Amino acid sequence: MSAVSESIAQRVTLGMLVERYGFEVDPPFATNVTITSLSDAVDTVIPGSLFICTHEQEPDVLHAAQAGAYAALLPRASKGQIANADIPLLYGDFDDRVLGDLASGLAGGPSNAMAVFAVTGADEQAVDAGVSQLSEFLHMLGNPVAVITASGSTSMTRTMNLNYPLGILDMQRALSVCAEDGVAAVIIAMDDRTLAEHALESVNVDVLGTEDVNASASLGELKTRYAFVAEHDMSMTSSTPESDEMAADSPAMYDRVRLGHMSLAIAMVLAAGVRKNNIRSALHVANNLN
Repeated sequence: MSAVSESIAQRVTLGMLVERYGFEVDPPFATNVTITSLSDAVDTVIPGSLFICTHEQEPDVLHAAQAGAYAALLPRASKGQIANADIPLLYGDFDDRVLGDLASGLAGGPSNAMAVFAVTGADEQAVDAGVSQLSEFLHMLGNPVAVITASGSTSMTRTMNLNYPLGILDMQRALSVCAEDGVAAVIIAMDDRTLAEHALESVNVDVLGTEDVNASASLGELKTRYAFVAEHDMSMTSSTPESDEMAADSPAMYDRVRLGHMSLAIAMVLAAGVRKNNIRSALHVANNLN
């Protein structure tokens, strides 16, 4: 049950969707109808929604129209099967890639407005701890931070009430909230508790880290499972002797487990291009405060 509606960055008409994705619109004169949100469940439809409908949901089109949907998107094979819809119908071939592009475009490409970090691994507790430590460290460096995890998602001080695992529309909505709040960095727990398959379509991930150096899932497997976008030369980030040394000068120095999380956080921040001097200065200040 998903929707993208919190932050609409541009005016989108049915005609624009026809041009971009090759959809057909019925009736043809409805190309100027403007949509302001996306939904793939009737209970999330609001006035202005484009209701995205699968074969199994065809009876829901009438209910979506009653809930205020301005149009519905259906598989091309459904053409001619919906009678008395009372709203324009779009027909086309759409997969998760198209839905991700559509949702991201409607929200203004929110993942491009902030640094996107992701933490993965086989151990759920280690992933949560890694997300938490990275969030704390980025905040220490002066960044407004958001966290997206099944253990509890926040955009700075705002709690985001999300249903997990997140789907494509859920993720774009969450990221649009973060962008609207002015977040500089978002950290995503890249695991099956938090993310459904292909949930990261059209999401640009800048740094992906893990404490599990013998990770069961490779970078390629994770890209296939969650469908995130990354630079061609991206590699999995893990702790290094340099990050271990810097972590040893942090407030985590007396806690061996936390030390590992801090080392990964430092390695990921270094991978994002933060200068070593800035990191050392932040650690020095943190030590003085403890």
